[in-house]
Amino acid sequence: MNFTILWRVNCLLCTFFFFSLTLIAQQISKEEMLFLTQEWKGERYEDGRPKVPDGILERMKSVTHEEAWAVMRNAGYKYQYADGWQVINPDSVLVGRAVTATFMPGRPDIHTAIDERGKKEGKRGQNTWPVDILIKDDVYVADQFGIHLNGPTIGDNVGNAIFSKTGKGIVYDGALRDIVGLKEIGSFTSFFTSYHPSHHNQQGDLNTMLIGINKPTRIKQVTVMAGDVVLGRDGGVSFIPPHLAERVVVTSEIVRLRDMFGHERIKAGIYTAGQIDTRWADEIERDFSQWLNDHIDELPVPREQIQEILKNRTW
Repeated sequence: MNFTILWRVNCLLCTFFFFSLTLIAQQISKEEMLFLTQEWKGERYEDGRPKVPDGILERMKSVTHEEAWAVMRNAGYKYQYADGWQVINPDSVLVGRAVTATFMPGRPDIHTAIDERGKKEGKRGQNTWPVDILIKDDVYVADQFGIHLNGPTIGDNVGNAIFSKTGKGIVYDGALRDIVGLKEIGSFTSFFTSYHPSHHNQQGDLNTMLIGINKPTRIKQVTVMAGDVVLGRDGGVSFIPPHLAERVVVTSEIVRLRDMFGHERIKAGIYTAGQIDTRWADEIERDFSQWLNDHIDELPVPREQIQEILKNRTW
């Protein structure tokens, strides 16, 4: 009798588990998110997405692509930078946590199946499903496979919805529409492939379909994972794995301070460009440490961060 009850309970649990997987098939499961982002040891959202601290995001705004690229390249991440974008607000910097969406060319049978499942969950319009889960400081990162004619899934309505939820812009490997309206969203700093006035469901044609939310996706030559820190500036975008974000920021701050010191000392005639542009002699390193202490309240890096750098420095 007990065995029969246990068997029935197991059957019910299996049925519920299968049904749950069906409902969230477009979105990665928490278990898979944890599995794919094992290097991240910090805080996470309820769905398992890594949550790089706000303080790191704020400090990331001063990081250059050269600094980020060097750290990631040295860690074995060779393909984390993408360029060749059109940009809304090209003089601004975009920093946030990635939420990814993957689209593919439309195929009626698959598109209809996905659409029907969405309707049962009360959803309409696949292009808005990733937008529904966005929160503050997210950056919507979409692989729209570079489609141009009849490809845009984002116009000024969806753009306003994204900005109202995140306060950020987007990285979008495809064509946008309503570009005038998008530019009117003041701080909607965005990177996109092209502009076209058409629509992804132009005249009833199913030109694109959503196949994944927060799953690994490809943006140009980069593999992007949900929770990556997006750094968009100077016409390019770096996608920084969460476990490398703090290292990128600290390295950038050290480089920035060393550059300030080096430029100041060269202008004063204390050292030559050759002395500063190579590995520093011990006397220069000691001079730099003293310079940090002397200017600790005047530098573009907060006092506590400089003190941490001085305490932990190995160079």
